[in-house]
Amino acid sequence: MDSNEPVARRVFRELRRAIVRMVFLPGQALSEQDIADQLGVSRQPVREAFIKLADAGLLQIKPQRGSFIVKISVRQVFDARFVREAVEVAVVARAAAEATAAQIEEFRANLKQQAHAIDARDHGRFMELDEAFHRSIALSVGCDYAWRVVEETKAQMDRARYLSMPDATPLPRLVTQHTSIVDAIAAHDAAAAQAAMSLHLREILSSLPELEKRFPALFNHDIPDPP
Repeated sequence: MDSNEPVARRVFRELRRAIVRMVFLPGQALSEQDIADQLGVSRQPVREAFIKLADAGLLQIKPQRGSFIVKISVRQVFDARFVREAVEVAVVARAAAEATAAQIEEFRANLKQQAHAIDARDHGRFMELDEAFHRSIALSVGCDYAWRVVEETKAQMDRARYLSMPDATPLPRLVTQHTSIVDAIAAHDAAAAQAAMSLHLREILSSLPELEKRFPALFNHDIPDPP
């Protein structure tokens, strides 16, 4: 872990990553002491991280009983996707107007790394690059706060996205969608950039039903089925 980062934040980040990548499964109990021992920290930052995980909808803290990983909430996946589209479609329009040639080259460099991750079948690395791609677009045009809002709402969506790789959502398709976004930014075509981003962020809607069927024990279907 990065020694310059506050301990509680580091613990939260490590645990969030482990939950997203299904190292810890829904229903599994987490012990503050066990996590503290594994990460070589005291219990206080672990306790703080547990509270943040609960706020993010990833952990349920039951007094006198323990702390447990929650199932993937279908409702929260839908809600997070809605927020992401609302924010990132607006952000990418600004990027189409303001992004510099150097920034666009950075976006394209990320795309090349995504392709390398696919070739290496490194799905975890691909997801990190995917995250960096979206974050870099937001930060390139000064939308730091907007990206923090996205980060704080998308934990459940990230879990579903990780499960979808590579079968339910073919990774080359995501790279193609990312490329369309960058091409539109480079052409300074805000409408095309917005359309490409919207299409990309709706990808989870097509893969989610299949994921629920394949992994029913991991999901909480907390939205009503259509009549």
